[in-house]
Amino acid sequence: MNVQHHLDAQGKDERVSHIVVMGIGEPFDNYDNTLDFLRIVNDQKGLSIGARHITVSTSGLADKIYQFADENMQVNLALSIHAPNNELRTRIMKINRAYPLEKLMPAIDYYLEKTNRRITFEYILLDDVNDHVEEAKQLVELLKDKRHLSYVNLIPYNPVADHPYERSRKQNILKFYETLLENNINCGVRVEQGSDIDAACGQLRSKQIEKAKKKKKVSAS
Repeated sequence: MNVQHHLDAQGKDERVSHIVVMGIGEPFDNYDNTLDFLRIVNDQKGLSIGARHITVSTSGLADKIYQFADENMQVNLALSIHAPNNELRTRIMKINRAYPLEKLMPAIDYYLEKTNRRITFEYILLDDVNDHVEEAKQLVELLKDKRHLSYVNLIPYNPVADHPYERSRKQNILKFYETLLENNINCGVRVEQGSDIDAACGQLRSKQIEKAKKKKKVSAS
């Protein structure tokens, strides 16, 4: 809403046309407010953005996915999966301890059956962690009965100072992508922008945190 107000104040004849609810914080942890926001931006008296141009991204709160499916909204759903097995996913995502794949995937099945809408699986590729052909084959197995309503968005990782991970090598990204395609999994590799100036996903937050730490040290001295 603030972005649209800013554009209007600048006298620009531009409209916010797409929204993705994601980033710092889990949208489904703030479920009621998230739903209120979605309805407001979709309403003609709000931003009048079509529901199919709005996406909610979740890290996998299974109980909320069931609830969201029952809302009967046309809003898109994306799931940050990032690993095809529990051991690896728990290493990468602590949420998997509460909602392991055996709880999460039935919720996804329910969503697909209830809405008949395609779901996007977000998969960040981490060098020598989850980017091997073995993991690609496991992902195929996990999604094989959902092929008709699934899309895998492969995301090259943006290096962040406070994390130990590195971006997958190009040849590994290509092999992973080709393995999915060969097994009839709809997928693509996200085109990254801004990583060369530390402005890509995750990098701006890390940069601001580091600035705040340095400022605090200077103030303390």
